Amino acid sequence: MRIWLTTLLLIFTATLGVAEEEPAPETDQKPSIEQIDATHFKIGKISFNSKTREIEFQTTVNMDEGLLEFLLVHENGKIHESLLYTDISATNLNIALTLLHYKPTHGETLEKASRLQISLKWKEGDKERTATANELIQHSVKASAMPAGPWKYFGSAVSNGKYLPQITGDLIAIYTTQSAIITYPGESNDDDTVWFPYPKRVPAVGTPVTLIISPYPEDKP
Repeated sequence: MRIWLTTLLLIFTATLGVAEEEPAPETDQKPSIEQIDATHFKIGKISFNSKTREIEFQTTVNMDEGLLEFLLVHENGKIHESLLYTDISATNLNIALTLLHYKPTHGETLEKASRLQISLKWKEGDKERTATANELIQHSVKASAMPAGPWKYFGSAVSNGKYLPQITGDLIAIYTTQSAIITYPGESNDDDTVWFPYPKRVPAVGTPVTLIISPYPEDKP
């Protein structure tokens, strides 16, 4: 397992290149993977499970009202239009997705290997709350939650030898953009005027939230 991870990581980083203009301090050094046990690993501030293919990391609620174009951005990114922000490395997130055998797909295609579930959990007093990302986002015209459905591992791109999300801070986009790692493939993803935080469902601004990426439930064996 350790040899496989090391080899794949070297190939991945050599192909990708590490951005020089980086918003995330943890990428000042080469990415390295820490093995916790037989199935649990860490890369930077991201934890992942090779058996369940789940990825976890910490985020913070950034908005509870106003127009949304992103579910998640880096803390140095476009936080004025994102529900959540984080300090993780975009490069590390893409490496974790790659190591867990998710496959990026571009254009309008939504292949099984690129379909993701995004879940959130947080504390409200002594109680733990959970929701899918879709349940916390509202369509302003229909006044209903974002329809249940998968998100897409898009992968983004390398520009002039630099990984684009590492420069822009665009991590998970609602409004379609070429610079995000994960995008929303559903209705109105080409409209930047209709998505808002869902009132009374979104935790208070500043609330720590664990974001969990996993295979879309309908795709699990």
